[in-house]
Amino acid sequence: MSEQIKGYTYGHAGQSPVSLADLDLLEKTVFFTENDVKNLQLAGEVLKDQTNEILDVWYGFVGSHEHLLKYFSKGDAPNPNYLAAVRERFKQWILDLCNKSYDQTWLNYQHEIALRHLVKKNVTDGVDAEPFVNYRYMIAFIYPITITIRGFLANGGNEQSVVEDMYNAWFKAIVLTTILWTYPYIKEDKF
Repeated sequence: MSEQIKGYTYGHAGQSPVSLADLDLLEKTVFFTENDVKNLQLAGEVLKDQTNEILDVWYGFVGSHEHLLKYFSKGDAPNPNYLAAVRERFKQWILDLCNKSYDQTWLNYQHEIALRHLVKKNVTDGVDAEPFVNYRYMIAFIYPITITIRGFLANGGNEQSVVEDMYNAWFKAIVLTTILWTYPYIKEDKF
């Protein structure tokens, strides 16, 4: 599936300026442990057949707020091809978040995603839309991307305590990726 996604360049991204040692410290800071890795893998199993439904919720949220939908637009209407291309990469991101090792390759791709929100926005899809996503919305999205996943995790038929463990692992992973995605927004030597 991932080989057919336009612009999905996992394994071919440039070197992240964030080191694995930095990532390790961030993981320690958010209490990310091996149990979270296992819970994310379980979450990946639960979520893998629900990615379209998850994206329907997330796109419905973005689409209902003009101040967010504008990032897929230049002018009055959002670019449907751009929305569709990003959606496919977003579905893959859900699976990657749950299943990939948080190693150098993963770290490099998180930096590529970061660049696509700021300095390389619109380049991958060759579109004319807002030139960057404002920093404030990068942070603000932590909550909706986290809170809306709980119901999908509950669809796996696991006990409530297991759902909570998956949910907390997801939350930590969202915080980690958001931190990494904001790297280009931060002044040099301030990250």
